[in-house]
Amino acid sequence: MSTGAGTEFADVTRSLWVDEPVARRRLPDPVRTAAVRAVLIVALTLMQAVTAFLCTVAGSWLAFPMVLSSVASTVVATWGVLDVWVTRQVWNQRNGVVSVPSSTARRMRRERRQARRTARIRARSPRPLSRA
Repeated sequence: MSTGAGTEFADVTRSLWVDEPVARRRLPDPVRTAAVRAVLIVALTLMQAVTAFLCTVAGSWLAFPMVLSSVASTVVATWGVLDVWVTRQVWNQRNGVVSVPSSTARRMRRERRQARRTARIRARSPRPLSRA
């Protein structure tokens, strides 16, 4: 019996796209925007630094202006990375996202849930009939 290559896999059907649950939630929009901005600035700064280095090695007249602009770009790139950190901290403070189980925000949410639960139970409980 001669079987062609791959015939034993003919019964197996696999989908092209498999959705897997993500381990972490997606970044909030302002933080993601700052992160994309920072990545672009850092990439541009690295390209500029490499260009400055190559111009210096080649002895080009463009080396000095490129080194000066690379120093300025490094300052801007540092600002961009700090902007991501600050934006994330501000977003976390304003929206109450905390990951520590003993945090105040989580305790307050737990208390509000408990208060709503007891209010629902009281609303459902039958009231005693008063005889007049």
